[in-house]
Amino acid sequence: MKTVLFVCVGNSGRSQMAEAFLNDLVNGKARAISAGTKPASAVDPRTIEVMREVGIDISAARPKALTMEMLEQADRVVTMGCGTEGVCPASFVETEDWQIEDPKGKSLEEVRRIRDEIKTRVKRLLEKS
Repeated sequence: MKTVLFVCVGNSGRSQMAEAFLNDLVNGKARAISAGTKPASAVDPRTIEVMREVGIDISAARPKALTMEMLEQADRVVTMGCGTEGVCPASFVETEDWQIEDPKGKSLEEVRRIRDEIKTRVKRLLEKS
């Protein structure tokens, strides 16, 4: 696994956390990128806060639109539950869907729970590779 693409709708929470965790855990041996099918204008401040709590600064991250080039360059694509929101990315690309709850509008405690679930899944992904 060289490049993992994490996709959600807004690219403002779940996929940003997954990208940051994978890049932090692999020490340059792989690369994660993230994108959204309908990118938000900014990363959710609660997402930035809960990631800072675990020592990862994503304050400079910006939501990005999903492109065909990103899909073509990815060795693995992981959607974060966007299928349940009716805006799933290109279905012709093999994907794994994690069905992770959207942190948008959630309390800090709920966002922390989502963050921890994402970290656990990223670690499992790396163990399988």
